[in-house]
Amino acid sequence: MNTPEGESAEESSQVGRLVSRSRPVADVSFPAFLADNEPPRVHWASPTGLELAGSGATATLTATGSNRFDDLRAAARRLFDEFDHEGPAVTRPRAVGGLSFDGDHEPVPPWEGFPAARFVLPAVQLTRGDDTTHLTATACGPDASATTVERRLDEAERRLSTLPMMQSSGGPPGVAARRWLTDRENWVRQVRDATDRIADGDLLKVVLATALSLELDDRVSVPAVLERLRRTYPDCYRFLVQPADGGAFFGPPPERLVERHGRRVRTEALAGSMPRGETPEEDADHARALLDSEKIRHEQGLVADTIHDQLSAYGDVTVGDRGVRKLTNIQHLQTPITATLDGDTHVLELVEALHPTPAVGGLPLARALATIRETETFDRGWYASPVGWFDADGDGEFAVGIRSGLADGTAATLFAGNGIVADSDPDDEWAELQPKVRPILDELVDDGGE
Repeated sequence: MNTPEGESAEESSQVGRLVSRSRPVADVSFPAFLADNEPPRVHWASPTGLELAGSGATATLTATGSNRFDDLRAAARRLFDEFDHEGPAVTRPRAVGGLSFDGDHEPVPPWEGFPAARFVLPAVQLTRGDDTTHLTATACGPDASATTVERRLDEAERRLSTLPMMQSSGGPPGVAARRWLTDRENWVRQVRDATDRIADGDLLKVVLATALSLELDDRVSVPAVLERLRRTYPDCYRFLVQPADGGAFFGPPPERLVERHGRRVRTEALAGSMPRGETPEEDADHARALLDSEKIRHEQGLVADTIHDQLSAYGDVTVGDRGVRKLTNIQHLQTPITATLDGDTHVLELVEALHPTPAVGGLPLARALATIRETETFDRGWYASPVGWFDADGDGEFAVGIRSGLADGTAATLFAGNGIVADSDPDDEWAELQPKVRPILDELVDDGGE
């Protein structure tokens, strides 16, 4: 449900007692679980080990407009006001979802079902933490009871028993046609316009994005694509948000936006990119080029400094040493950043403070966002936005929704962006876009590299 700006976020089920029960189950294929259930579906996998897959919606929280974060936090307090959970801590109730890049986003095609903020508390969920898999069922409302939840859990376990421990990830659907929504000529013009604005002195950096529209040969199975991404990008996050009334937004983003556990906060500055090398020597040369590039170090330093300043309002911040983050097909400059909170700050408040980071927006932020709105010719929707989860304690983890795509049937849209600074070369920036769509594109084309 959407809410008028200024009103509270809405919940699709009546607020009341929240009841949740979990039990250990034999290991099972998470993609098979997702494929066996109709949307709404969510999936979250962290490089540090937590993986969950959920179906159905015990509660749905949505919000729009400039007050969406306040409205979400208020709705979360009501949702988690009274809950009864039995099971390991890793299986505790979590609201999973994300937000759009802009607060004034409207869910128009191709973003039907994706308002400015949407989180679901799954009715049935698989959770894998450490070496154990658990099945969880949840009910919410004045009539929710342990008996109701146990019946739901029994039925879910019966269905789960028919699924395989491992499932073939299948083959890609194939790509029949592709088209950049911003072609090379217009991209060059946009970059030159941005560098002119930077030269005028009122802009330091702006992140411009475009999208690759695909027509597929066959319907895409997003759970199968996620499984193939798990094998190819094991060190990245993986997520899926698929409402009942829209397509599937998913991807393997490399970048953590923020993680809050008690008063401990972790985030990072990730910016600048180079390809991986064909040989160890070539790979090392690319890494050195990252570390030696004045342009990239400047761009990445802006991101780190801004995150430090934003988190300083909430506690003591420590900035780690800059290094190179190596992924399967690309490498970035990375600076780890941690903080110790002074108070009980909800993870959504930290998300609001950090989004959008200079790595996906620019600096100064207001001027960069104005430039993006005046320059880009497509709707970012949830691209480069926060995706993740939060719980009753205000803990949670969010990634930045880059390296992402939106798929529905035989159509898909893949997104990519680059940070533009004073000495950016339009042709170089165009070349840098190409590997950023490859993580998903390679899992859709029928030869792995068309």
